[in-house]
Amino acid sequence: MSVVIPARDDAVLLDRCLRALAQQTVAPAEVIVVDNASQDATAAVAAAHGARVLTEPTVGIWAAAATGYDAAGAPIIARLDADSLPGPDWVEQITDALARHPEAAAVTGWGRFVDLPRLIGIPAAAVYLGAYYALVYAATARAPLWGSNMAIRRSVWREVRGRVHRTEREVHDDMDLALALGPHHVVATVPRIEVGVSARSLRGMAQLGRRFQRALRTLSLNWSRMPPWKRWAARLRSPSTKSAR
Repeated sequence: MSVVIPARDDAVLLDRCLRALAQQTVAPAEVIVVDNASQDATAAVAAAHGARVLTEPTVGIWAAAATGYDAAGAPIIARLDADSLPGPDWVEQITDALARHPEAAAVTGWGRFVDLPRLIGIPAAAVYLGAYYALVYAATARAPLWGSNMAIRRSVWREVRGRVHRTEREVHDDMDLALALGPHHVVATVPRIEVGVSARSLRGMAQLGRRFQRALRTLSLNWSRMPPWKRWAARLRSPSTKSAR
């Protein structure tokens, strides 16, 4: 497994993420940190942990993530964000999930907010991720991907890499990749593959508004190729597209 982490000005949280990766029950083949035009010590922190550091000068999560995916050398490309906090068996759980679901092109898991009180963080994560998974499922006609905790087979990435909008800054890269997979690929949704994440995506109406606008942009770009009713028709015609769990 190659673990790809796109990061921009996120040295502190990246350090926490890389420390967690160093404690895995099964070590990844490589950790790739893509420094996305950072002005802080992001690249230095990555190098200090022994990660392979790549530079992507074009600002944007998709540009950085795609650079990492292209460079990955292992058969499985896993993805974390700099604020992700994987448990000690995260690599093992992903490897096991894809082995148990050979029909799956990708796997995605669940999350919890680690910087909110537990009584607030657990229901907040359930509402936030539950809404995201439900809405993206309706839009894509298959299980979604969540960029903070996911993995894709390298062979599948090579198949779809020309269909993603990697030069678009105002799109959600995980949603865009899910739409690029189309209704014929299976995504295994495995809730026990869990990571902790920061709740910063929930803070401020401006942030929420920007995320909503990105979602609309992502859907618009992809629905121009295949609208949702055609995606659902294609899925319903194909018995092999049932989402694995």
